[in-house]
Amino acid sequence: MRSKQSLFPMGMACLAVLVLGAEAVIAGTSAARAAGIDESARSEAAVIAVDQHWLEAELDGDTAWLDEMLLPEYRSVGADGVVHPKAAIMAHAAKNRGSDEERRKVEAWLKTHPSGKAVVIHGDTAILSFYDPAKGAASDVRSSDIFVYVDGRWHALYSQHSEVSKR
Repeated sequence: MRSKQSLFPMGMACLAVLVLGAEAVIAGTSAARAAGIDESARSEAAVIAVDQHWLEAELDGDTAWLDEMLLPEYRSVGADGVVHPKAAIMAHAAKNRGSDEERRKVEAWLKTHPSGKAVVIHGDTAILSFYDPAKGAASDVRSSDIFVYVDGRWHALYSQHSEVSKR
């Protein structure tokens, strides 16, 4: 049996992918910024842009941006039920700084696991769900991120992840 310490890096890699998974997220982030999407807008496009920025920040080790975007109470619950607090996400991102190893892993996973995105906004709360496009958002949810609009920006509060279905 593997120790929790040896599973942590693998879990965090899966976490980064599931939390932020999207079929062309790397190109999408650049495209969103090039298209001038305002991440502070109260719109579905802004929520998706913030989430894509989140992936880039984790892969690049931009802990300053992550620290502002993740609320202090942020928690991510993996498919295994393990809770990862904000500090774990920040530590994982810091390890990625100056390395493209994690980026290569994420890009490879995204190529084999395309994801659709669905956003629901209700007041100051947004839920971004990732799903298998072949099954649709109503039939399959791989993960969801909950954002809260505070001080003119979207901030992540909670993430929940499921196993990627083999069916």
